[in-house]
Amino acid sequence: MNDPTDIPASEQLREASAWQGRGRPHYPEASAAHAHIDLALNAWLGRMTGYISPAALAAAWQDWAAHLLLSPAKQMELGIQALTDAGQWLRYSTAAMFGSAAEPVRPLAQDKRFSDPLWHAWPYNQLSQGFLLSQKWWHRATSGVRGVSPHHSDVVTFVARQMLDGFAPSNFIATNPLVQQVTFASGGQNLVHGALRAAGDLRRALGGAGAPVVCRPGRDVALTPGKVVMANHLVELIRYDPQTPQVHAVPLLIVPAWIMKYYILDLSPHNSLVRYMVERGHTVYMVSWKNPDADDRDLSLEDYRRLGIMASLHAVVAQTGARRINACGYCLGGTLLAIAAAAMARDGDKRLASMTLLAAQVDFTEPGELSLFIDDSQVAFLEAAMWQQGYLDTRQMAGAFQLLRSNDLIWSRRLRHYLLDIPDKDNDLASWNADATRMPYRMHADYLHRMFLRNSLASARYLVDGNPVALTDIHIPIFAVGTMTDHVAPWRSVYKIIPLSDTDVTFLLTSGGHNAGVVAPPGTQGRSFQIATHAHDAPYVAPDTWLAVNELHQGSWWPAWESWLARRAGPLAPPPAPAESLGEAPGSYVLQP
Repeated sequence: MNDPTDIPASEQLREASAWQGRGRPHYPEASAAHAHIDLALNAWLGRMTGYISPAALAAAWQDWAAHLLLSPAKQMELGIQALTDAGQWLRYSTAAMFGSAAEPVRPLAQDKRFSDPLWHAWPYNQLSQGFLLSQKWWHRATSGVRGVSPHHSDVVTFVARQMLDGFAPSNFIATNPLVQQVTFASGGQNLVHGALRAAGDLRRALGGAGAPVVCRPGRDVALTPGKVVMANHLVELIRYDPQTPQVHAVPLLIVPAWIMKYYILDLSPHNSLVRYMVERGHTVYMVSWKNPDADDRDLSLEDYRRLGIMASLHAVVAQTGARRINACGYCLGGTLLAIAAAAMARDGDKRLASMTLLAAQVDFTEPGELSLFIDDSQVAFLEAAMWQQGYLDTRQMAGAFQLLRSNDLIWSRRLRHYLLDIPDKDNDLASWNADATRMPYRMHADYLHRMFLRNSLASARYLVDGNPVALTDIHIPIFAVGTMTDHVAPWRSVYKIIPLSDTDVTFLLTSGGHNAGVVAPPGTQGRSFQIATHAHDAPYVAPDTWLAVNELHQGSWWPAWESWLARRAGPLAPPPAPAESLGEAPGSYVLQP
């Protein structure tokens, strides 16, 4: 673990001044002893609020309300709109009662709550129209208020939407015709089964457990044959057995995010990206992160770079004899890989042949809806929780991620699971999603402060070994993948690797979200992608222009990436000699609860 004293005094002073300028030190334990009272209180309060800062919400609402009071024209506009909406609803309701045609308010394309034909009959169409008009009015009320900070405006709009969604007529038996139909048909058995499921979910939640993990690594998923060939305190390195008589001379190192178990890329045999690459002649290495506990509280983001990426890189080169390797990073693993690549380029380390970033951000100025939960107040609140227990359990932030897609992950699931008697589908991806991990206190504080709050990597202020790194130093070819409906790493944010680097970047945009968009093997229905290479000396193309001019291809993006990688993976040759085995894949770290 790096000692802070290894950093030059001038850099320490600069960093310390930066933190003091923000009104608080980097790590709360460095503050006076009495500050522990505040931290303990905030940690306790976090358990009551789902680790969402009440101070941050209060500041947003105060900002919005104060500026709305100072905007009489906006108030008048909202009053007129309310009267207009009321008149529209009355006209629609009258026409609907007598079976006449009326022009309805159309919900957003992704809102499927009222799509069933039963909602088109009176009085349910009247209820749904009233809700949609209210939703529309509140959106007008919470957005476009002059003087409100954009962040606060987004927060207030988001919270208002969540509150309204909780009162949608689709959520209640008395106002949902589909639930009523199922209840009469089953004699109420759907409600009995739903109550039992609700009790089970509540019992698990009170016990601190998440959804059950149905698919177990090594038994149902993570089945690609391989061996653990290196291990340290933070990672196990898995080398997969060759599946072809000859393999490419340049091996592939994959760095997944530590917020997830690595086997998202090695699920069932039919949708395993690892198996797909091994079967096409690539020697694949995979980093499997330890699931940290309280004893790992002081592991830093720099430790993750050193013990994770650099230690694995050393092992791959030593075992294969390859002078250069291809590296691929997914999500946070991609961000860390970009840091490592920039540091290697700065220091003249030429062991990387190419870099692939899967749904990974290097610029955090526009991180999408996730930014709703990231500001100074919210980060300080999370720090209190991590300070108390030494880590952040991803279950503690699960509520925030679910709120980003509340219709899909909260209310629609509640409707299906508890009222319509439709059980959740057990599949490998859903089971993996329930296999939660933890993040050490210091590392996650590093990440939130340096990436989200200070955007240090994109601004060439991120320090590695006491000196800043710059993405423009990276001159190896880059392949970057964005996913169209990503709420974690929005594709336009992922696209920023193009103007921030000084090399050829092949950018690929695929359908789907952060996980399902990446796990898209050939044969998956409804998949499509666009791809184009931007030369390092070519004029910049804005993301929306890029989207409009590039051809849409049907099918999986995996073959396009494998083809790109194969051209940079060297000639085919006999597989390298087996390395000393420390155990069979998937190893032990992935099995840690």
